[in-house]
Order: sequence, then structure tokens, then C-alpha cells
Amino acid sequence: MKRQTICCPHCGHHQAVEIDTTQGDQDFYNDCHICCNPIHVRMHIDHQHQTIKLHVDADDEQYY
Repeated sequence: MKRQTICCPHCGHHQAVEIDTTQGDQDFYNDCHICCNPIHVRMHIDHQHQTIKLHVDADDEQYY
């Protein structure tokens, strides 16, 4: 497990999340500790460059 600091897309509060890199790419939700809104986190492990990329959003995009 690794800890990473992210910023809540709803209220801007910084908080630490634990990510498990042993399971490969992941898509999960974590509730903000301050505003309690869900934070959508997508994790991609790039084995070629040995990096972990996190994409954090509010998951409230609307499609028309």
C-alpha cells in the first residue's frame, strides 16, 4: 500500500488516500473527510516508465 495526497474536487481539501498497486489499474470512490462528497479516483500503472498516474474528479460530468 502507498499513500498519496489528493485534493477534493468539491471542497478543495487535501487528504491522503491509500492505493494498492498490487491489483493493477483501478477505478474507485473515496468519500471526502470534510464535505463527505464522493471522489472518483482512477489509477493507471505505467510499467514501462515505472510510474503511477492518478486522475481525480467529481464524477459529475453530464453528457448531452
